[in-house]
Amino acid sequence: MTKEFISFAKTGKFSSLLLNYLENHKAVRPFFNRTPTFENFKLQCEEKQAHVSSSQRSLLVKVLRRQHQPLPNNQKVMKHIDALSESNAYTVTTGHQLNLFTGPIYFLYKIIDTLLLAQELQKKQPEKTILPVFWMASEDHDFEEINHFHFKGQKVRWESKEKGAVGSFSTEGLDLLLSHFSNALGKSIAAETLKKWFQESYLSHPTLSEATRFLIHQLFGEYGLIILDANDTELKRSMIPYFQKELLENITFKSVSKTNQKLLKALGKNTKIQVSPRKINLFYCKDQQRNRIVEKENYFTVLHTDISFSKQEIMDEMNQYPERFSPNVLLRPLYQEVLLPNLGYIGGAGELSYWFQLKSTFEQFHVPFPILKLRTSALLVSSKQAKKIKKLALSYADLFLESSSLINFRVRAISNIDIDFTPQKETLIRQFQQLYEIAEQTDASFLGAVTAQEKKQLNGLDALEKRLLLAQRRKLTDEVRRISDLQNDLFPNKSLQERQLNFSELYLEYGDELIPMLMQSFDPLHFEYVVLELSQQD
Repeated sequence: MTKEFISFAKTGKFSSLLLNYLENHKAVRPFFNRTPTFENFKLQCEEKQAHVSSSQRSLLVKVLRRQHQPLPNNQKVMKHIDALSESNAYTVTTGHQLNLFTGPIYFLYKIIDTLLLAQELQKKQPEKTILPVFWMASEDHDFEEINHFHFKGQKVRWESKEKGAVGSFSTEGLDLLLSHFSNALGKSIAAETLKKWFQESYLSHPTLSEATRFLIHQLFGEYGLIILDANDTELKRSMIPYFQKELLENITFKSVSKTNQKLLKALGKNTKIQVSPRKINLFYCKDQQRNRIVEKENYFTVLHTDISFSKQEIMDEMNQYPERFSPNVLLRPLYQEVLLPNLGYIGGAGELSYWFQLKSTFEQFHVPFPILKLRTSALLVSSKQAKKIKKLALSYADLFLESSSLINFRVRAISNIDIDFTPQKETLIRQFQQLYEIAEQTDASFLGAVTAQEKKQLNGLDALEKRLLLAQRRKLTDEVRRISDLQNDLFPNKSLQERQLNFSELYLEYGDELIPMLMQSFDPLHFEYVVLELSQQD
């Protein structure tokens, strides 16, 4: 296996906010705590230690042991969980929605980064215990985002009429989906393993949360990955002071609104703000519903229901039923950092973008802000695809170009005539410069006519260039087709491969070697896009 790196900037797929962060640009420094370096993780340990009590650790261990008890071969994970009770134990965390059969492969990349970073930090600080954690987004209610995965160009989709937090969705009916998926998998040894995993995860567990925990444990349990479902009554009870403060003081809304203005000022008004804050960033969950809480005329109302509370009533409700209160995307990170002795969070570009909005919120709640690390992004290239790329004389950076730009670039490169009219345009511009000078010296009223004529002739050259390029593309149809087919293979649906490809396709080829192969190839503190040429299996 070989690998090559491309700067994130050259891929053209990442925002200026993320690129500035990776470059540690001064404009974005106010929006995060520390950059992800070994020395900074040591400093993060010192800061975090003072904010994690022994009672918090005991509660966390108790809940995690209960959640992991039913899992098979859980000895290493249980050992890691027990280690959390020690004052010198810390975590590195990633999290994700409960995508069906893990969804896109970057689901795995996030976990692999977390495992590797925990291992590296442990080596650098042997006197401490650094443990990997996966946070299950079981309270998310966007079912359409998680109810499918792609397999060999087809969407494997799960239909359900349930509402509310997806973690509690029943897995009933997924046997029909397995039947369809099994036919597509075939009958190889790897295919039978995939069928077994799907069956044991989704057909043997009643809820999506339990099924997802089982599947992740099957894939990563041997590495000691701790899997946390924070939609838990005991854990929610520990958040009551924070949730009440959010309800009564609108801290997140006030701080994030100010931060958003600072982001726009620092990076420009066209900067995309990832998440807009609500006055209250909590949901109320009951009877398979998860609806926003809003304040109206001194009452707290649950949208789209007839549920309403006075101030005292909602405080009493929270104390009696803490599990009914659920943080939204902006408050969930605070929940994570209150519960865990956490040093860093590994997330995708979109996730880090909203974490950058939250530093001042953490300060208001007096909770340490974690180190943020952009997850590894990778393009996996088969031996066959690598040969095609070499034959077409393309670089990996070329493949990130827009399809039309890549094809035009290659047509120009292989054409037997020069299709670039840039020299002619430059000559024309120089000639017209002389005409401008003559017009200014004789009759300035002719300047408009000269400008119009220059524009007309330059447009004419553009049109000729495009026609010639199109004619050459027709003559080089086979070359164009091969480039298009290759790019479509590597960027399905014109998207990054990692956002489309499900791990099952690669598992059919590489079996149990897949995850060790990726772990061997990834470097969690190397901040470039990685291209991996995968070795062909016998």
